[in-house]
Amino acid sequence: MPDETPEPTDEELPAGPDSRESDDGEDSEQPAETHEDPASVLADDAIGRPDTLPTEVVDEAERLTRLAREASVEDERDAYLDHRADLLAAHDYTARIREDDTGDVLVLHPVQWVDDGTIRTDRIEDVDRGIEVSLSGPGASDDWAEIDAYNRAIVENVREEHGETHAANAAALADFAGNHYAKPLTELAGAELREFVKDYFRRNAWPTDEQRDVVKKSVELAFDVADERCPSWRRR
Repeated sequence: MPDETPEPTDEELPAGPDSRESDDGEDSEQPAETHEDPASVLADDAIGRPDTLPTEVVDEAERLTRLAREASVEDERDAYLDHRADLLAAHDYTARIREDDTGDVLVLHPVQWVDDGTIRTDRIEDVDRGIEVSLSGPGASDDWAEIDAYNRAIVENVREEHGETHAANAAALADFAGNHYAKPLTELAGAELREFVKDYFRRNAWPTDEQRDVVKKSVELAFDVADERCPSWRRR
């Protein structure tokens, strides 16, 4: 008989940033035991190979995973995971979470490795087709801390130069850039700034009337105090 490693069983995903995800079908988010995982050691250079996943797909899968882990509403988490599943399915890949000593790892691997919810080692012709993305641990924490420190410095500069209302909006923008896109707020593209103003800000920032009235100006001021050009993003 071929060696088999059970895929994690589906369980309800608890809310909060430290939660473990779960969704139906192949994209299970229950952590797997490292010592039982045949895909626990994967090549760092797998991304972008013709037989794996493009870099932009891996980046988007990571982004959707982080969004799902941070979501506090079940429907929102499910929507992110469904989007991720569709994205990977287009390349005959699936996703799950493995728990390592250093934290959680997003594992992306071909769907043919799985049979009836079980990873079959006899189907893994090339383990290097698997891709791992750290969701926690020293490296990830350092990156996020550096991004957050940069964004918070901008918020403080906005506060000093333009007052509390604009600073509150800049803080919301910093949260959006760091938590949703894992990048400095000055690297947000025009479409992402529209997403912030039209969607995220309204649903997550709990803005006052005064904040709502000046949010577009606040975005521009955040770029201004950082001496960066604000991309064209306002729809006329």
